[in-house]
Amino acid sequence: MKLLVDIEKKLRNFSLRVAFEADREVLSLLGASGCGKSMTLKCIAGIETPDRGRIVLGDIVLYDSEKRINLPPQERHVGYLFQNYALFPHMTLAENIRFVIRGDKKKKEQIVREEIARFSLDGLEDAYPVALSGGQQQRAAFARMLATRPKLLMLDEPFSALDSYLRWNLERELKKIIEDYGATALLVSHDRGEAYRLSDRIAVIEKGHIEAIRAKEELFQHPETLAATLLTGCKNISKARKVNDGLLIATDWGIELESEDIPDGLQYVAIRAHYFELAEEGASDAIPFRVEEVIEDTFSTILMLAAEKGVGTRSLVRWEFDKGEKTYGIGDIVPLRLPREKMILLTR
Repeated sequence: MKLLVDIEKKLRNFSLRVAFEADREVLSLLGASGCGKSMTLKCIAGIETPDRGRIVLGDIVLYDSEKRINLPPQERHVGYLFQNYALFPHMTLAENIRFVIRGDKKKKEQIVREEIARFSLDGLEDAYPVALSGGQQQRAAFARMLATRPKLLMLDEPFSALDSYLRWNLERELKKIIEDYGATALLVSHDRGEAYRLSDRIAVIEKGHIEAIRAKEELFQHPETLAATLLTGCKNISKARKVNDGLLIATDWGIELESEDIPDGLQYVAIRAHYFELAEEGASDAIPFRVEEVIEDTFSTILMLAAEKGVGTRSLVRWEFDKGEKTYGIGDIVPLRLPREKMILLTR
C-alpha cells in the first residue's frame, strides 16, 4: 500500500521538513540521533501532529492541514514498533497481544494463537515482560504490532537494545517477516549496515531535511552529499578545490589528485578506507604516505597516514586492509594510489 508523506513541523533546534513516497518496499530513514527520524514516524502514526502538510496511506488521508483532517492513531492502520518495545508490564505476553485486537473473543483468541506461533513464542503466553529475554520481548512486541493487521509497518531502531549475536539473528527473522507480510515498511536507523541489509531504498536525513533518497546500492556508490557520505561510513573526507577539469587539491590532506569530470563548485573529495591501492614506488600516480599510527582491529589492520610531501597542515587518512596481508611500522613510507573511479567528488 502506497504511503505519501509531505509534512513540516517546527522542533526546538530545527524545522522538520520531509517529503517522500514508499510503496510495498522497505524504506530506511538513516541519520544521526536527533535528526528527526523518530519524529517523522510519530507524525505518521498520529502520536505527534505536524504544523502543516499531508499524509496519505493508500486511499485514506491520515492528515491534511488544509482540509483539517487528523485521524486518531487507532484509525490509521499503522503498526509501530517502538525502540523500547513498550510492552505493558502488568500484562502477560498473550494479554499484550490480545489488548490491541478488535473483534469478538473468538477472533481475538485466534489471532493471539497465530501471532504466538508465527514468532515461536509458544509456552510463554502467561509470562510477563520482565520474565522475557530481550529477543523474546522484541518478538512479543512485533507479534502485538502484526495482530492489528496494519497496512504500514514502522520500526524505530528495533535492534538497538540487543547484543550483536541476537541482533543478527533477529534481523534475519525480521527481514523474512516483512517480506512475507508484504506491506510497506519504514525503518529508522543510524546503523548503515542494518539499513543496507534490510532496505530497498534509503533516505538520508540531516537536521530534519531529506538530503538524498536512493536505491541503497546507488546511495553507497554515489552518496552525492557530505551528510550522505558520512552516514554511509566514509572515513576519509577532505575539503577540496578544483584546479582544472582533471586536477583538484585536497586541502586537508595537502595533496594534488588527478580525476575526471571534476565538477564546478567542488567542495569535498572522499575515498573509502579500503579503496586505497598499493602502488609501485616511483610510479607516476603513487603518493607517498608516512605511517603515523597502526591500529589492529578484529579482522583488519588500520593505518593512519600523513602525506609525506603534503603542504600545510595535513589531516591523516585511514587505510584499512585484511589483517595479515601486510606489515608496517610507524614511520614507514607507503606509496599509495587513489583510484579515480573510487573517488567521491562532492559539491555540497
